[in-house]
Amino acid sequence: MSELTPKDPDFETRVRGSFAKQGLMETLGASIARVLPGQVDIVLPPSPAVSQQHGFVHAGAVASIADSAAGYAALTLMPPGAGVLTAEFKINLLAPAVGDSIVARGKVIRAGRTLTLAQTDVFAGREGQEKLIAMLTATLMTIEGRAGVGD
Repeated sequence: MSELTPKDPDFETRVRGSFAKQGLMETLGASIARVLPGQVDIVLPPSPAVSQQHGFVHAGAVASIADSAAGYAALTLMPPGAGVLTAEFKINLLAPAVGDSIVARGKVIRAGRTLTLAQTDVFAGREGQEKLIAMLTATLMTIEGRAGVGD
């Protein structure tokens, strides 16, 4: 079995169901655009509700969708009943988040039994062009056998 082979054949339904429970993603107006083994894309439409004082999408909103994209990319490879929690992340903000859409593309770099390393590249889209605006690396932890954490 490849490192990027899902252990749950119903991983996409599980990821989408878990995402739907996240109040923060709903508050931000974010949605899942794509779910593949080891990959999840989350889209955030810019709006005044997620902007900062200069009109850019707030770095907190960018970090939130980047973290969630990494976490859900990791969850696609975890066994049924397991949950995922972020143990650590680092984000580099490369350019202001301004455009028609903000897309966080999370992908698993290495999936282990307990810890998974993932990376999210965040792009601002405008007029059919994309600009890399942030990069996040995250360590995600597989949680099993803990009440209320299984996704």
